[in-house]
Amino acid sequence: MTKTSFDLVVVGGGPGGYVAAIRAAQLGMSVALVERAELGGICLNWGCIPTKALLHSATVLRACREAAHYGVTGAGEARPDLAAMVARSRKVAGRLGQGVAHLMKKNGVTVFAASARLAGSGKLALDNGATLSAKHIILATGARARELPALPVGERIWAYRQALVPAEIPKSLLVVGAGAIGAEFASFYRAVGAEVTLIDMTPEILPQEDAEISQLARKAFEKQGIRVLTRCAVTASSQTATGVKVTLDHEGRKTDLEVDRVIVAAGIVGNVENLGLEQTRVKVEKTHIVTDGLCRTGEPGVYAIGDVAGAPWLAHKASHEAVLCVEAIAGKPAHPIDPLRIPACTYSYPQVASIGMTEARAREHAKQHGGDIRVGKFTFAGNGKAIAMGEDQGLVKTVFDAKSGELLGAHIIHPEASELITGYGVAASLEATEEDLMHTVFAHPTLSETLHESVLAAFGRALHA
Repeated sequence: MTKTSFDLVVVGGGPGGYVAAIRAAQLGMSVALVERAELGGICLNWGCIPTKALLHSATVLRACREAAHYGVTGAGEARPDLAAMVARSRKVAGRLGQGVAHLMKKNGVTVFAASARLAGSGKLALDNGATLSAKHIILATGARARELPALPVGERIWAYRQALVPAEIPKSLLVVGAGAIGAEFASFYRAVGAEVTLIDMTPEILPQEDAEISQLARKAFEKQGIRVLTRCAVTASSQTATGVKVTLDHEGRKTDLEVDRVIVAAGIVGNVENLGLEQTRVKVEKTHIVTDGLCRTGEPGVYAIGDVAGAPWLAHKASHEAVLCVEAIAGKPAHPIDPLRIPACTYSYPQVASIGMTEARAREHAKQHGGDIRVGKFTFAGNGKAIAMGEDQGLVKTVFDAKSGELLGAHIIHPEASELITGYGVAASLEATEEDLMHTVFAHPTLSETLHESVLAAFGRALHA
């Protein structure tokens, strides 16, 4: 007979939910996980992982096309095999999904393939008719793509799921939304040959990033042939015989554009429906569950983590919240996450990664507190490893408190930015000052030397600039 009473039940099996289940099991709790679709959630199956697999295929394709530059002949005629790229992407996701299932079994977590809703104190009703009871319940139901009335998703207007499994490469493509998801899809489809237009309502692409970095990303995209329109929105759409006709409002001017396909990447909304929240003290604001620093909701014994609990909508934030939430439940010391110490990464070409405050925000913060900042910049054109790799375009930018030497923010644009940003993440977590970073020995030749040089530059001591 299947057990129905647990110390903890987790609703949602994404990077927040399954990590919470594992950590709770490690701490000796009896744990159940309820997942209505695939283990691993959207991130593993339809988000982070499969998009990165496609983007890596694009990287390999780009390397083959540029092989002659590196003294390798015979690879210049490389062409994309879209079906093979998609098949590999799905295989990667499937392998990791199996890995999550193995981890659940290894850690003794009981998995229920069902949907669940709160059904009174410590109770969860499953759509298969079962009722679970638990001392603690964690909601990790994630989020989904925001729908735009002017762009109903269908055969020719795609959300991220459809964009990950295309039957063919569209000749022309409009990507609506120039945040991380939109930028990544624009990069992939341009690499495999589509004519791409990328639009956003904000003044610049990647609007959450430092303005200087966003402007550099825009220039890089445009150099690749991506048409970028900011302060631009879609007001209407209709299907044509071969594609989609959209009406764009670009800085107040209406124009029509016809493309084969459209990808809608205009943000996300939390999955808060059908959870039974109406009869609880759980508070929802703008489709996200309100929590405190330890992931507690207004309902005793009910917690929320990950995308459903609000920004930043990042898998690693969800996993970190999972651990601190479970450890707090177990009575262990737990510390709320500082949002300024959560790195953000966009895996476009080039990649963009950041942590902490933008320069503009840091200046405003300093002004409010009567202080000042110091900004350091170092281009990859001065880095030996980058030149050897043929990837010498890009910038590392660091922002410090002028008086205390505290690292307030760091921003990188480069094909390896996502791998480099963790260096600054560790520094921020250890509360390293500029002196600590200056005295750190960075291996040569490595791309990470740019992290050192940017710090030195903030204090007028750059060696290779």
